[in-house]
Amino acid sequence: MTWPRSELLAELLAGEEAEALLVLAGSSRDPDLLPFVGGARLGDACVVAHGGGAFLAYFTPMERDEAARAEAGGVELIHPADFGMETLRREGKTSAEILAAAVMAAFARAGVVPGRVAVAGRPVAGAALAMAGTLEEGGWKPVSGRRVMLALRRTKTPREIEGIAVAGRATVEAFESVARMLAGCSIRTGKELWFAEERLTVARVKGLAAQVFAGRGLEQPESSIVAPAEEGATGHSTGTPERVLRAGESVVVDLFPRGLLFADCTRTFCVGEPPENLLRAHGLVLEALDTSLEAVRPGVRGWTLHERVCRLFENAGFEVPDRNPGAQRGYFHLLGHGVGYELHELPSFRESGPGTEELRAGDVVTIEPGLYDPEAGWGVRLEDLVVVTENGMTSLTRLPYDLDPRAWNVA
Repeated sequence: MTWPRSELLAELLAGEEAEALLVLAGSSRDPDLLPFVGGARLGDACVVAHGGGAFLAYFTPMERDEAARAEAGGVELIHPADFGMETLRREGKTSAEILAAAVMAAFARAGVVPGRVAVAGRPVAGAALAMAGTLEEGGWKPVSGRRVMLALRRTKTPREIEGIAVAGRATVEAFESVARMLAGCSIRTGKELWFAEERLTVARVKGLAAQVFAGRGLEQPESSIVAPAEEGATGHSTGTPERVLRAGESVVVDLFPRGLLFADCTRTFCVGEPPENLLRAHGLVLEALDTSLEAVRPGVRGWTLHERVCRLFENAGFEVPDRNPGAQRGYFHLLGHGVGYELHELPSFRESGPGTEELRAGDVVTIEPGLYDPEAGWGVRLEDLVVVTENGMTSLTRLPYDLDPRAWNVA
């Protein structure tokens, strides 16, 4: 089995006039390392890759079983003994010198001759500087591999799509648990929501979602968003933990767990009778989501979809970002973004810049229109995670959109 992205990498390297891609990983969760190692957890590693394949050097003999998992994905292994790691350690060589030996062994195995080398990954600063000096001394010219790596990670393999789908299924389960909790609330003095004889706080809702994710082996590198009323109206608040939820207010819930890759999904709830302006906004956001999802397919630019949503909201009387970039009311963010080894990656829904070209099959993107009114104290955002297919898209987060959690009919 060969590394599945070799052909694409060859094209990208040709565009940079580079001989190879060198990935210097800063950790086992370095997003530039993960496409090469999959689910393998390696403490330290580096990769040399080009159109002829990918070559992974690891540094701890005890990790040979983990390294074998990476080998199953198509990379060729360079074991510690292949670059004399134990001898180097006995000789008192520094970690930077050992890394240099591993990289040179990978260059030799890959047949990489001196020339331009695109460097990616997130190593510690000292290791990166030392490696740059070593490369230059050997006749290689290190250049940024950021564009190559982002483009390489953009279109997902079937294995990666399944990894995102796993996280997506856990996200669906978490949302169903949240909807069940909200539907089971009672409304008491001051419109406070109570669940299981306790006030329902932002922290309790977040804790429930976190419990679901932990039970499925997923992580939350950043706090999830449970943003009621005025907090949800800003579009970026994660929610004050001790804030008690109340009837009649919006609650924006945005969950983005990570397994091997991320998922991302948002729903907005309201327990009790919603105000008329919140109902209207929810209907508009749902219309924007539906029309955008119907339009997702290869050959369509994310910016084009974003502009259509801007016109819909503008015609309904709301401020929009392409007319007023500094607006704090109405619609003030992009329609979506790519998702993968990082929560936000290519493709981009911006007007210009990297990854703004047309969508293609294999892209995994969010579609997340929203409307916000800080003065009225409400926010609405609905977000689905989809895979772009040859004929359209497939959702990875199939869930109801109802404001009323009771309408979800979650048993």
